[in-house]
Amino acid sequence: MSSPPRGEITAQLEPVVAEAVAELGFDLEELDVQQAGRRRLVKVVIDSDDGVGLDEISDISHGVSKVLDAHEHVLAGSYTLEVTSPGVDRPLTRARHWHRARNRLVKIRLTDGQNLVARVGLADDEGVQVLAGGELRRVAYRDVERAVVEVEFQQPPAKELAKLERAASGVSQQGDDREDTEESR
Repeated sequence: MSSPPRGEITAQLEPVVAEAVAELGFDLEELDVQQAGRRRLVKVVIDSDDGVGLDEISDISHGVSKVLDAHEHVLAGSYTLEVTSPGVDRPLTRARHWHRARNRLVKIRLTDGQNLVARVGLADDEGVQVLAGGELRRVAYRDVERAVVEVEFQQPPAKELAKLERAASGVSQQGDDREDTEESR
């Protein structure tokens, strides 16, 4: 008896794996099932607002393993389970990715070809406020072709964070120049 195609296996397992991951307080970012010799490799990528630690990976591995064992008929044989978190180069493709990237520096390529390096501010279901070149602007997700977090090796500038925080709280930005002048005295 032959096993079902890879995409069909993933489609059958994704809802039950997502439920097991969600019960532990995490989001399933990706599920991939590949043939690896005589076994299948089941790769589960998880994330959360608070990040993912090794203890959580272990807990999720146990939970997902139980679910996969209960659905062994879908895998049609033995498997190797790999549970991981997304890397820093993961594209920001969902609103929750933008929420989690708040105050981080991102490289954005817009659908009109424009490229931005911006700091992420408040994000909602439709778009995100960013600070690019010292200016606040709103970017709709539908206008983003690709966006990834830039790795920074030092703390973000306090002025940028303060400007984003004031914008998020609805405080007028008119006093920014005056405040900058006072700070430089």
